[in-house]
Amino acid sequence: MLPTTNAEVVNMPAKKKQSKLSKAEKERLKKEEEEQRLKEEEEARLIAEQEEKERLEREQKEEEERLRLELKDRERREDELNELRIVLEENQKEVNMWEAAAREKAEWDRYMICDGSPNPAVQPEINTFITLWKEDPEVDIQTILQQCALALRLTDELELRLSQETEPEIIQVYQDTLRSLQCLIHAKHQKAAEEILKSAKTCSDIETGNMQKIVRDDHITLCLWANINKNPRFKGYHFQEAGLSFELPKPLAMSDICVRILHTRYDHLSHLSIRTQAQNKSPATEEEEEAEADAETLSETPKVLEDGEMTGEDEGRESVQQEKDDLQSLKSSEGKKSKVSVHSAKEGRKSSSLSLQEEAEDHSESNVEGVTSSGEAEDEADPEPTVVEPPTDNTELHIVDLHRYTPLGGVYYFDVFHLPPQSLTINDWELTEILDTGLQDFLYPSEQPHSSVSAKLEDSGTLSSPPVGVTVVLPESVIFMQEPQVARWDPVGQHWRTDCIAETSYNSEARSISFKMDAFCAFTLLQETHVNMLFQCWELRPQGQDSVTLTITAALTEVSISVQGNQCMLQMAQAPGLNHILGKWMSLPALQTAMRRAGVNVFVSEYSDKYVTVSAKDPLIEHAAYEQMALVSSAFAFSRSQWNAQCGQEHLVLQACEHLEAGPVPEEAWSLYLLGAQRSQRLKMTEKSDGFSPELAEETEFHSTFLHMLRDGVSPEGRDKLDHTHYLFIDTVQRLLCATRLLTFS
Repeated sequence: MLPTTNAEVVNMPAKKKQSKLSKAEKERLKKEEEEQRLKEEEEARLIAEQEEKERLEREQKEEEERLRLELKDRERREDELNELRIVLEENQKEVNMWEAAAREKAEWDRYMICDGSPNPAVQPEINTFITLWKEDPEVDIQTILQQCALALRLTDELELRLSQETEPEIIQVYQDTLRSLQCLIHAKHQKAAEEILKSAKTCSDIETGNMQKIVRDDHITLCLWANINKNPRFKGYHFQEAGLSFELPKPLAMSDICVRILHTRYDHLSHLSIRTQAQNKSPATEEEEEAEADAETLSETPKVLEDGEMTGEDEGRESVQQEKDDLQSLKSSEGKKSKVSVHSAKEGRKSSSLSLQEEAEDHSESNVEGVTSSGEAEDEADPEPTVVEPPTDNTELHIVDLHRYTPLGGVYYFDVFHLPPQSLTINDWELTEILDTGLQDFLYPSEQPHSSVSAKLEDSGTLSSPPVGVTVVLPESVIFMQEPQVARWDPVGQHWRTDCIAETSYNSEARSISFKMDAFCAFTLLQETHVNMLFQCWELRPQGQDSVTLTITAALTEVSISVQGNQCMLQMAQAPGLNHILGKWMSLPALQTAMRRAGVNVFVSEYSDKYVTVSAKDPLIEHAAYEQMALVSSAFAFSRSQWNAQCGQEHLVLQACEHLEAGPVPEEAWSLYLLGAQRSQRLKMTEKSDGFSPELAEETEFHSTFLHMLRDGVSPEGRDKLDHTHYLFIDTVQRLLCATRLLTFS
């Protein structure tokens, strides 16, 4: 151990003394810190009191300013509403006068055609045309196609008149005439096919020994095949030019038959389905649905749009009052979505022939049981009513809901007939047996058509009636944005069905679909009507005086619709198959019909909110917004806002700004506007704000209408554009906005 030095001994008491002094100093410092803390707290309290006082004064001033602006808005509210009403009424009056003059001019132009074609609106003329054409013995295919082309023009003219007619008696006459023309067109096609098949033996192909022939024009493609060779190893035939193929089961390879595939690019069947479903509704069901409809709120059940849109390909042009009433009675049941829906394509691909056959057998057994129980009930005369389960699983499950699905590409009539008697040459004499029965259907399967998708299994395990196969190359004039679904026509129930169709296979590269059916029948290809909804974003941008472009980025594609006066034009990128409508100026109803037929649907219908989840908005507020947007669309641009979904049902939020120059709208130029039933206002927040706030923008006022809100800050150049906007342009833009309903379906 080291010894302790003297220096260390001397310093030890000093350290102890210094330690005692430090404690005292700490007490003093602590006291000073406490005094400083209290002083700072007092200062903070005084500052907080001052800030609170200033905040209250500021809020009081803001409340006084808000009350002043509200009072000012109330004082001028009646004047603004009256001014808006007068502007809208004057525009509508001008539009009505123009439409009346246009109808008169069309009538005169139709009268002055003098080309021998009948006027379908004049009943004696069209009746004479139908009678004479029905009795015309002409069977040459080219002549028949020319006559059918004329008849199709008459049906288009009738459908246009139906969309404009309001008298129930005249509507019924037009509908009967339309149906007569459509049936006669189909009968003429069949008569021409029969004439070709009568000489099938003389026109047989050297390689195959059978006859195969293709006839086409702008409206139809007719493919005929006659089994002359009767080769037991025959599988099927591919009409390469038409993009159609069929496969025959072995029982038919040795039969005296002929096959016809008639592809009509128009659809004369779908409009029958909705009408039939409406007529088959029971009174009890209608009463229940009316009660459900009454219970719905105004936002949940928007009224029919002004443009009279109906779903389906033909319904868009056939705005008939009677059919509107029928469709309205279907509204509640369509909303349930479970009664009449189409099986998904995945289910069709996953289902094997055996599973589908078993399902069909269960269907048949359930039908037999239903008949038996019904018969027993009648015999026993049970005094207590028997509760019968609704047969939705058996009958309604596979019925296509034409509000949810749209047939595209026309209709394919797939039929098998007995081969007509062929000519025989004996001693330079040509003998032909003449029958007045026309083409006779060859029953296949012979026991019961549509009994099952693969027919019933016999005891040996083989199929008694194998299915027939079909391969279709999708039409180039139609865009399928998803795998198409196949539906067959039920002539008894008058509707499209998706059962009895199996082994569906879709080739996206070849754009072809193959499937098998249990029998020969008409079929079509389906696509979901609302596959392009909801819209991701949209922008309505002015392009000059009386000119705008509406750009919609939908769920699967982007479309641009330009409006110039009362004409519209569709523009799309990478859509070569739509050259027949791209860049073509046409009226808005014609454009809507053409786009729906092409599979590019961005237009909503009365039932769209049943199939698309939307942010419900008050329909009256929404419609008023479209009216006022159309009034100023020559000078103002509008766009979607993300806050529209968060402002509630009674308000709308959108972006708007004055835009007079060509080119895109700068991001900093947009302002947010809040629209309600009582007032409109410009918001202080922006599209990139952290949260929604209804705070009023600085140096702005409340207005009772959106129109006056926008007019507050318009430039003289913009005001001049608004003052010289044509009424037809305003009407067309308004109808376009109402047809797309951007403020709800985006």
